Amino acid sequence: MISRQVLNRASPYVFIAPAVLITSIALVYPVLQSIWLSFHEWSIGTPPDQTRFVGLENYRWLLADRAFWTSVGVTLVFAGAVVLCETVLGVGLALALDRELRGMSIIRTIFILPMMVAPIVVGLIWRFLYNEQFGPLNQVLTGLGLPAMSWLSSPDLALVSVIIADIWQWTPFIFILSLAALQSLPSSAIEAARIDGASPWQAIVFIKLPLMMPVIVVAALLRLIDAFKVLEVIYILTEGGPGLSTEILSLHIYKTAFVSQQLGRASALSNLLLVMVMAITLALVAVNHLRRVATRRADAAEG
Repeated sequence: MISRQVLNRASPYVFIAPAVLITSIALVYPVLQSIWLSFHEWSIGTPPDQTRFVGLENYRWLLADRAFWTSVGVTLVFAGAVVLCETVLGVGLALALDRELRGMSIIRTIFILPMMVAPIVVGLIWRFLYNEQFGPLNQVLTGLGLPAMSWLSSPDLALVSVIIADIWQWTPFIFILSLAALQSLPSSAIEAARIDGASPWQAIVFIKLPLMMPVIVVAALLRLIDAFKVLEVIYILTEGGPGLSTEILSLHIYKTAFVSQQLGRASALSNLLLVMVMAITLALVAVNHLRRVATRRADAAEG
């Protein structure tokens, strides 16, 4: 007979076993398959048993490929710009709308509507807005006596246009999490600041933002990870053009796999993208952990 103590120790593992199994099948196996495929030369239409082992040749190719490094640069600029702007705007909106006013629930609902729109639809909406001939944006510019802009066909404006579309869609994500963090803050800390004579701006800088920081960091991290994987909106708007000015790494992977039909090289690109995202994630987690440790030490020293 198995003792009750053994059953109690084993029961948590029994309950999480199905989740571990499903995760292994749905996540670990594709990653391992991608790693295996990156060491082979394989084109679409070639049977899997006819793939040719090439070792590190795919990685040597992409490290020497100028288009790859261009896409990495575009990805870093795009991800950094959207995360920074979305975080500032989302937190700012949350601070501005964290109050009880008539119709505030309707205003909050309107702010989160863009996040509910499918990425392909977002791309089509902004493609219409950016249209050089009859787009509303150029109509406004010409109505003000300004020249019409080549939003999607100019190498200098295309990436900015894509960044604006992403900011419009995903700022609500930061806004929702920041607003939830604001509404969960302990009222005692804010009331104590008011009693001590702190102004509303001082309460935001020294009380609200520091207490919100763990949520802000997590929200920004989630958006950073997602920014590296954006595909649909950019594909609909520019298809990576003009030239390579908006071809981020995920779109470069797509073209390598389904346009050039080089699955082995596309797998190598995917693995490098995975490594980049993991490295950035671990770095941000480490920075956040060090910040929390420093805060605890400072609190202990004051106590």
